[in-house]
Amino acid sequence: MQKLLLSYVQPVMVVAVLLFWAFGPADWIANPWSIVIATLTTTALIQALEWVNERHSSWRLTKREFFTDVFYVVLSYTVIAWATKTFADEPMMAAKRALGIATPWAMHLPFVVQIALVVVLIEFGQYWLHRLMHNQSFFWSTHAPHHHLTQLNAMKGAVGNPLELFLISLSVIALLDLPQAAIFCALNILAVVSTFAHANTRFDPPHWYAFVFTTIQNHSLHHSVAYDDTRCNYGNSLILLDRIFGTYRSGEAELVGQDKRRRLTIPEQFLFPARPLIDRIKMRQPETDTEAAA
Repeated sequence: MQKLLLSYVQPVMVVAVLLFWAFGPADWIANPWSIVIATLTTTALIQALEWVNERHSSWRLTKREFFTDVFYVVLSYTVIAWATKTFADEPMMAAKRALGIATPWAMHLPFVVQIALVVVLIEFGQYWLHRLMHNQSFFWSTHAPHHHLTQLNAMKGAVGNPLELFLISLSVIALLDLPQAAIFCALNILAVVSTFAHANTRFDPPHWYAFVFTTIQNHSLHHSVAYDDTRCNYGNSLILLDRIFGTYRSGEAELVGQDKRRRLTIPEQFLFPARPLIDRIKMRQPETDTEAAA
């Protein structure tokens, strides 16, 4: 009975989020800061659940990991959020107005359908971008720092190179006419699912849930130490897309990381895409010193 109850932690939280945005106070839902507070609250709750029923003791959160994770969460809600709004969402909305693009039909869809539309559109774009990152060298260099994680925890989804964090924040949602509550609800649901997909928790959901949504089993396998084993389960929140496009693989991994599981520092994560250029400069340095001495 306890195992059955624990298996419904994830579905219950998703339903609770949906009900909150559907029936919550109008003033709260209209506040643009409500999504920040809601996603931070659900992330903190899932992080706390790691202490209730952890999955692997080797993933137990340390002070070093905790403060690194917090740094990236703050970065995502400040610099990355500003960059996404300034260089993507606002130009897209300006182009939408200039071109007279309108989708009034979206405003008349049932609330649950509006949420599903946002979830699918965001995840569809992220799935193909994520897949590209594992199959093209430059894009892999932006994504590889996320795969140098040597353990998984609730906030680890926010850890990565800033360029990658900006790229995965992009979507076409700004082109649609949708109520703010539906967009915020969808974002909150995606945050819950993807946070559980990185969390060191053992709340394995029912099969029907795991058929559609990404779980820690799917995602830990995606973080395997062998690079070829990472080329599967690309769905950040919708593993259903992997099932549809043939990239789903069953299994689970405890050992995660790349390059012999070498943990990167924050500066190394930031500079990772520039490593080839930095290496070339270092190789030229001795030649320059020799010429100067001559």
